[in-house]
Amino acid sequence: MWAQAKALMLSFLELMQHSMTSIGIGENFAWGLAIIFLTIIVRIAMHPLTQRQMTSMQKMQKLQPQIKTLQDKYGDDKEALNREMADFYKNNKVNPASGCLPLLIQLPIFILLYGVLYDLTKTEAFNSVTFFGVNLGGSVLTTVADALRLVDESGVRIPDEQLGFVMVFLSSFTNLGLLFSNIGVWIFNFALLIIIAFLTWYQQHLSSSGNPQMAMMNWFMPLFLTFICFSLPGGVLLYWGVSSLMGIVHQMRVVKKTSEEMKTKPALFQEKPKTK
Repeated sequence: MWAQAKALMLSFLELMQHSMTSIGIGENFAWGLAIIFLTIIVRIAMHPLTQRQMTSMQKMQKLQPQIKTLQDKYGDDKEALNREMADFYKNNKVNPASGCLPLLIQLPIFILLYGVLYDLTKTEAFNSVTFFGVNLGGSVLTTVADALRLVDESGVRIPDEQLGFVMVFLSSFTNLGLLFSNIGVWIFNFALLIIIAFLTWYQQHLSSSGNPQMAMMNWFMPLFLTFICFSLPGGVLLYWGVSSLMGIVHQMRVVKKTSEEMKTKPALFQEKPKTK
């Protein structure tokens, strides 16, 4: 099943790439456009789910004061609290669990694309494919290693799967002259990674704006994802970056629309229910 899915995605990317080269677009540029086109198709297909997710998240954020009121009011009666919270979510058309579904659906697509690009890097035709300077088959780690010409004791290039963050970082620090003399080999992949880190931070900021409890996550998630991105192929970073940019534009529209809808809030009584 997984192998068939990878073959299907590879066939789609190759079809898009060949279609673009047939109208005069360069082979390298066509690979990048094929990945962007795939991203757009995925975002369009995911739009209904993403719309519900973002709307629900924004409403949850706007309703936090009222949720806190309910928790204070029924804090000593868990059964009544659960019942009131269920009614509250239903009346406001909010589903607290809806935020995870689009991510869970996108994850297999993300992993599939990684697998397809990883397999493509093993072919000679894809070894030097770039899109605006970004090596689509190479990660930040592998492009930096290429710039440093890292080899093992026998003088053979160290395989990509054996490259580690600490190894490449220490080698970069001790060979700064060589690193910056070959800056064109790695700088575009690194710049794309920084852009993704910023987009992740900004999207997280939009999602949790006004919620001080999420302040730490605003910084933790971008840093964590940036660390992961060091070993991801440039093609996957391109997919992630374009998807994040489209997500931010979509989210800004949802934030504006939801803010208008939530201006009128139902009143909640602060008093706790009287016990008999």
